[in-house]
Amino acid sequence: MTDDYTDVTGYYSTHFPQPHPPYVREAPAYFTRNGLHYLITSGTTGYAPNPSEVAVARTYHGPWTVLGDPHPGDASRTSHRSQISSVFKHPHKKNLYIALADRWLPHLAPELAQPIRQEMRRRYADPTEDASDTPIALPEELINPDTSIADYVWLPLRFEGEMAFVDWHDEWRIEDYD
Repeated sequence: MTDDYTDVTGYYSTHFPQPHPPYVREAPAYFTRNGLHYLITSGTTGYAPNPSEVAVARTYHGPWTVLGDPHPGDASRTSHRSQISSVFKHPHKKNLYIALADRWLPHLAPELAQPIRQEMRRRYADPTEDASDTPIALPEELINPDTSIADYVWLPLRFEGEMAFVDWHDEWRIEDYD
């Protein structure tokens, strides 16, 4: 944008160019820490949660380096059945960053996510295939989702070097952090 926000300058950056879903990234949760720029993103699988990715860069426009899944302890590979939408630093704590994640369909069984990711890979693997000829059988919950039942997950981030992790905690307290 121009300085007066009335036009574009023509300068832009592309982050994580990928060929097709589910590899395309969405829902970027951006934050900075110790002079580094972070993005935690999600794959594109509709309302079925999928693994998140953490990427880091020295500048906002990159280049970005993908560091991996911030949820290594999540056996379901669904980012704790959620999609991170925001990360913020607690204003009164030295190093407490908190991830806010949406749980669009809280009762969705985690095992539904993997077949959806596999189906998306299959459909996009052969660009000559007409996906409309082989419709995927989705549960009603994903065809007509009721997102009014969505809830949220709030979890602290843990850092090892540049890598940010979002571990599951059944319970945690802000008071337990410096």
